[in-house]
Amino acid sequence: MRFALIWSEAASGLRRNVSMVVSVILVTFISLTFVGAAILLQMQIGQMKGYWYDKAQVAVYMCTATDNCADGEATPAQIAAVKAQLQAPTLSKYIEKVSFENQKQAYEHFKQQFKGNPVADSVTPEYLNQTFWVNLKDPSQSDVLSESLSNSPGVQSVMDQRRYLDPIFNILNAASYTAIGIAALMLVAAVMLIATTIRLSAISRRRELGIMRLVGASNRFIRTPFILEGVFAAFIGSLLAGAAVVGIVQFFVHGYLAARIPSIAFVGADSAFVVVPALLVVGIVLAAISANVAISRYLKV
Repeated sequence: MRFALIWSEAASGLRRNVSMVVSVILVTFISLTFVGAAILLQMQIGQMKGYWYDKAQVAVYMCTATDNCADGEATPAQIAAVKAQLQAPTLSKYIEKVSFENQKQAYEHFKQQFKGNPVADSVTPEYLNQTFWVNLKDPSQSDVLSESLSNSPGVQSVMDQRRYLDPIFNILNAASYTAIGIAALMLVAAVMLIATTIRLSAISRRRELGIMRLVGASNRFIRTPFILEGVFAAFIGSLLAGAAVVGIVQFFVHGYLAARIPSIAFVGADSAFVVVPALLVVGIVLAAISANVAISRYLKV
C-alpha cells in the first residue's frame, strides 16, 4: 500500500511535467548514445590494433641502383649476408617467419596494387627494392631488427609497417575522445535538467508537501516519488540510447561498413549488448543522485 501511494505520487508528478520529462528523456538519450558510440569505437580500435599489429611486418629494403646508397645496388653477397643475420640465433629468436621478395615479384605486386592507375606504367622493376619481409613473434620488438640491420651493407632502410597504422589509430582515438567529451557535456546537461525538473515538480506541489510534513511524513517518504520521476525519465532515455547503439552496430556497422570494407573485423552485436547494460546503469544512477540532491536541498529550504 505504501509503495502504491509513492508510485501514485510519482505518476502524478510525471503527468504534471510532461514537457520537462520529455526533455530529460531526449537529453539522456542523446548523451548516452554518444557514450555508447565512444565505448564501441574504443572497442573497435582495440580489436583493429590486435588484428593489424599482429599482421604488421618489418620490411628490410635492399638498395637499388636508383637509391642513394654509398655502395650502389645491393649485391647477391650482401643479400646473402642479411639473410644469414636474420637466421642467426641473435635475431631468429625474435622472428616468426621471413620471406624474400625480389624485384620481379615486387613489380608484379605493384602492378596488382595499382591496377588501372597510370603510375603503374611509369615504374619498372629496377626502381623497386628487393625486400625481406619479417613477421615478429612480438611486433613491439621491431627496434631489435632496426638496430641490427639498418647499417648493414646493401640495406637501404628497415621499416616497421606499424608506423603506417599509428596515424590512423591516432585519428580514431581523437574521434573517440571527442565523442566522450561531447557525451560528458551532454550528461552534465542531463543531470542539471533532471535536478531542475525535480525542483519545479516540488514547487508545483509545495502545498501537498507542507500537508505531508504536518501529518508526520518522513523526508525519505517525501523524496522517494521525486527520485522515481527522475529515474523513470532517465531509464526511458537509457533504453532509447541502448536501442540506438544496437541499431548502429546492426545496420550501420554490419549492414553498411562491413559490406564495403570486408578486410576489417568490426565489433559485433555481442559488444553492443555489453555496452547497453552499462548505459542503463549510468543513466539510472545519475538520475537518482541528481534528483536526490535536488529534492533534499528543496526540503531544507
